[in-house]
Amino acid sequence: MGKVEPMTGVILSGGKNTRMGENKAFLRVGDERLIDRSVRIFRNLFEEVLISTNSPLEYLDQEATLVTDVYPEKGALGGIFSGLFFASHPRIFVAACDMPYLNIDFIRHMKDCRDDFDIVVPRTPDGLQPLHAIYSHRCLEPMRRSIERDRLKITSFYKGLRIREILPDAISAFDPQGRMFLNVNSKKELALLHAE
Repeated sequence: MGKVEPMTGVILSGGKNTRMGENKAFLRVGDERLIDRSVRIFRNLFEEVLISTNSPLEYLDQEATLVTDVYPEKGALGGIFSGLFFASHPRIFVAACDMPYLNIDFIRHMKDCRDDFDIVVPRTPDGLQPLHAIYSHRCLEPMRRSIERDRLKITSFYKGLRIREILPDAISAFDPQGRMFLNVNSKKELALLHAE
């Protein structure tokens, strides 16, 4: 068995947070801010950790490399492109900063599934989860074309690439409660987390 290829972990933290009214990355769930938890998990999993953000000064306390958008105002797809563009390694794992239930074992499983695929992405009954996925450098050019055409749905560049979907049965083995891909979009959702 050959040497395992290193991978970069990219935390997307560039959203406008319009529903929350404050930076979701710094919300506390339990005794830890979401960004601190994400960086801690990523540092256990990846040889390099990037935070893709348009407010880098807010993250100077993090043990991560800060990158800003190559294409400003292009949403999550622009953030993924920037993470992939600046990554030192041929593949990145991407997750949004506001996902409180990231699962280390499941992310390791995704890394094990990469083989020679361009994209490794979970598929739930709700559809693909492109904000919790692995992307290879081969995605850069299709991503760039989508961004320049202002086609900003993340899956808009998937066609023609080699995709490995992780199906619901495999996901539920790691996440029987079905909350691994939840993100915090409102103070009401945050209050529900605190009530658990």
